[in-house]
Amino acid sequence: MREHSRNGVAGRFAERAVGERSESAGGSPVGGVAAEPELVERPSRRRFAAEYKLRVLREWEACSAPGAVGALLRREGLYTSHLSAWRQQRDAGALEGLGRARGRKPADRRELENEELRRRNARLEAELAKARKVIEIQGNVSALLEQMLGTRGEDGSTGQ
Repeated sequence: MREHSRNGVAGRFAERAVGERSESAGGSPVGGVAAEPELVERPSRRRFAAEYKLRVLREWEACSAPGAVGALLRREGLYTSHLSAWRQQRDAGALEGLGRARGRKPADRRELENEELRRRNARLEAELAKARKVIEIQGNVSALLEQMLGTRGEDGSTGQ
């Protein structure tokens, strides 16, 4: 009986724990080469679709023979607590909400286009501001050069 209980998930964790204790105690690895420890995957929580929950609840309500509910639970790999929670969800109207897709709603095509146009407009406005600054600087340089050349031309000196 004890062997049977160690075959499942609990057995894998128990074996891992024993192996970890012996390695941390300073025991040398076999052959002088450190063996890679076997990694046990963490079990993930099962998720059930709303349609599946409703189907199982309908089957559960249809069970009238003795032992039929137990057979249903064994066949589906469920517990009575699943049925209790699912019944409460169904009675509260939550199962209809669970059937909807999760996450963001798909964006409207017009909204995507508007966002793209806003980004493009912002980029073009930034380029226009840069161009205006360049034109302003060129105007200042031109005025400065005119001023410098104008003063040289007035004295008649060539600057050499």
